[in-house]
Amino acid sequence: MKDRIKKNFFWNTIGSTLNAMVSLFFMIAVTRINGSDKAGIFTFAFSTSCLLQVIGLYSGRTYQVTERNKNITDDDFIYNKLFCCLIMLIASLLFVAFRGYDGYKISVILTLVLYKLIEAFAECIYAIIQKKDELYKVGISLFLKGLIATILFVLVDLLTHNLILSIIAIILTQLIILFFYDLKNVSEINFTKLNFNKKNILWIFKMGACTFLVTLLTQYVINAPKYTIDSYLINSSQTIFGIIVMPATLVILCGQFLIHPFLNKLANYLKEKKFDLFNKTIIKLCFLIFLLGLFIIVVAYFIGIPFLELVYGIPLQKYLYDLIIILFGATFFGISFVISNALIALRYTFAQVIIFIISSIFTFFASRFLIINYELLGASLAYTFTMITLALLFIIYYIYKIRKVFKNEKI
Repeated sequence: MKDRIKKNFFWNTIGSTLNAMVSLFFMIAVTRINGSDKAGIFTFAFSTSCLLQVIGLYSGRTYQVTERNKNITDDDFIYNKLFCCLIMLIASLLFVAFRGYDGYKISVILTLVLYKLIEAFAECIYAIIQKKDELYKVGISLFLKGLIATILFVLVDLLTHNLILSIIAIILTQLIILFFYDLKNVSEINFTKLNFNKKNILWIFKMGACTFLVTLLTQYVINAPKYTIDSYLINSSQTIFGIIVMPATLVILCGQFLIHPFLNKLANYLKEKKFDLFNKTIIKLCFLIFLLGLFIIVVAYFIGIPFLELVYGIPLQKYLYDLIIILFGATFFGISFVISNALIALRYTFAQVIIFIISSIFTFFASRFLIINYELLGASLAYTFTMITLALLFIIYYIYKIRKVFKNEKI
């Protein structure tokens, strides 16, 4: 059992880390090969595809893994995911049509959306694998996708200087690994004979609605400054902000790869009504993220800017404090991420929608005011003020709810 936990943790950490870092590698390649103007377009397009991907993910892997309704089957989740991906594609077409971008920007956005659509469907397969306590297979899949996609993207871009072809290369990578590795790990499912249960599929849509809204608003809150920059500043500003916000991914990633290996354990704690162990695990994870965040901030203060300048080949010295401010905010978001997943497992999702709506309204106005007046420094401040607000709201609500749980109230 301990060996399986270690194996799951190791491969999930390796795979999730590499998969989360591919956007960093893509950004480096695009900045150096295609220039800061196209890098700005790519940064915005990638963020937009991540926002639209939330529709494809819908309630997400956490919800599927911790689902306790025995009447809901894997078939139901697969059909639900297919419908979600279709809606994601339609929403993407409506988005680019509404914004009125030129043909090149539309092409970059839509190809990245296809890349993220395949990722979204794969998450459904990953959940099925994880429920069998074989999370290491998910980690291996993410590792292969991240490694091969990065290599192909860089090679194609170097040879062609064409972002569209480079993105198509990583789309093909996703498809090949999905069909020849991921689906083989769920060989017990016959995809030609899936049971279509309309009632159960609609039930998933209904029960996962709050989780979906939380995830959607999360992506908006994280990327709100980028959308404001797209409206008020130039593409090169988008590139610079994309570069200095990228290290924040490390902190946010800590929350992701720390919580995922514990999902099954947290679900078991809830089934066995071991709420004290559940709460202690969440507190430990939050404390670990806080310490890791502080460590990353100290490292970034001394070597962050020189490292980013070396990697991207762009002068960034005057953005040191912007970087530190962003990393401070990312630490608070990492804590929020852990608490959010804890509340999803407890099935307290509606209040999270309210928390994110408040934070979204805050960042909508804060981003516009600060960016219009202080440009990139304003973007960094808007990001961090929003993350602090979000974390405080989550902490207050979690304390309130967990105290009720300890008083033997029903989950």
